[in-house]
Amino acid sequence: MSKSNQTLGGILILVGLAGLLGHFFDFHIFSMARLWPLFILVPGLAFEYGYFSKRQAPGLLVPGGILMTLGIVFLIQTYTNWVFAGYMWPFYILAPAIGLFQFYLFGGHNRGLLVPVGILTTVAVCGFLGSAFSFINRSMIWPIALIVAGLIILTGKGNETAK
Repeated sequence: MSKSNQTLGGILILVGLAGLLGHFFDFHIFSMARLWPLFILVPGLAFEYGYFSKRQAPGLLVPGGILMTLGIVFLIQTYTNWVFAGYMWPFYILAPAIGLFQFYLFGGHNRGLLVPVGILTTVAVCGFLGSAFSFINRSMIWPIALIVAGLIILTGKGNETAK
């Protein structure tokens, strides 16, 4: 038996065992309620593979980057029961920026693409910052500031002016 057959057989056994566990212990890791984002992620990976396998048609990277980003976000959301949905929404704005930036990098460095990439990224970063401030309890700001100040002192970054 070849090494690849052994690997495939082992993977199939593990997936089957996980499926059986789901029936007995309410452990639904392989249910459609969890895996539907693969219908977004897999086409995104196919677009990425379409470009990187032949290094032709860099336009494939735009939908590839968008679908991969959204597929990963939706997978995370389904496995965390959408607990972080209120904080991960900026990824929906960042997804087109990722696709366009890939197109910029591998499609001839058209500087005009950097304008929408910059705008979308700025809006997404502002969204992430706003989400972070709403996530962090206001009573946590002073302890975090003290920790950062202590780390700066310990690493010697604040002593450069004293020399």
